[in-house]
Amino acid sequence: MMDWTDRHCRYFHRLLAPSALLYTEMVTTGAIIHGDADRFLAYNLEEQPVALQLGGSDPEDLAACARIAEKRGYDEINLNVGCPSDRVQRGRFGACLMLEPELVKDCMSAMIDAVDIPITIKTRLGVDDHYSYQYMSDFVGRVAESGCEVFIMHARKALLAGLSPKQNRDIPPLHYDWVYRLKEESPDFQVVINGGIGSVDEVNSHLEHVDGVMLGRAAYHTPWLLAECQQQLFENQILETREDVIEPMTMYLERQVKNGVAVKHISRHLLGLFQGLPGAKAWRRYLSENAYRDDNNIDLLNQALAAMKKAAGKSHSIESMPL
Repeated sequence: MMDWTDRHCRYFHRLLAPSALLYTEMVTTGAIIHGDADRFLAYNLEEQPVALQLGGSDPEDLAACARIAEKRGYDEINLNVGCPSDRVQRGRFGACLMLEPELVKDCMSAMIDAVDIPITIKTRLGVDDHYSYQYMSDFVGRVAESGCEVFIMHARKALLAGLSPKQNRDIPPLHYDWVYRLKEESPDFQVVINGGIGSVDEVNSHLEHVDGVMLGRAAYHTPWLLAECQQQLFENQILETREDVIEPMTMYLERQVKNGVAVKHISRHLLGLFQGLPGAKAWRRYLSENAYRDDNNIDLLNQALAAMKKAAGKSHSIESMPL
């Protein structure tokens, strides 16, 4: 989720789900080694536990980045072998690496040997015509020879040509049954399922078959889903209503503005907070139209909330939908 789950987004999501493991957006090894590592690896301590997702295909570079991340306090390193974008393919990483299982094994081995924190992988079921349960199972088996024990499975194949990244998230059919079978046949692996999951009921259903569930765009577009999962799975929800998010996020805005961060870089992650409730459109419109007018407007969220209440015809707190 490049350009989406930055540190501001993750701070917001941590408020909603204190028990979740958060993942960064994918960061390339080149950006860390040759770019501004401080910018790409910065995170708030409140985000922990947090995993760094890497994109790359050079074992030495990946090992070097893993060492840097471990020193900076990351709790896990995850290799992305699932992104199908042209940009990623040109860099020889992402989903195209499913065609090179031996190289992926070497990449994982290099990172596992370099650090003490867990090294995990996120992959697809296959790519293009290299797509069958056997192909996927053989790929996982080869990668497991590195010592990797955690496999996050996006339950679709990737098409490396002819589909956009967005279409690759929607058009190839889902095969949750393949992921279930993988766990059944390899009980010692930790298998996490991903792809097309958008409700707590679906999460609970998957957890009957696998060890974990990863939420991506559903959590971003309808972030209250994270709070629902927190309450259902861990029974220690901190926030009772969506409106409870406003005060801590306003305090966060104030701190970040003092550090030179523009309000718009934070408020964009909250557009979906009230999705499904009366006045949600007014909330989104107010944030979208006003976030760019004043980079230092730390009261933006309260102003948007007032606009939402006015549009909804309410003067009292807007309660969350029942959990």
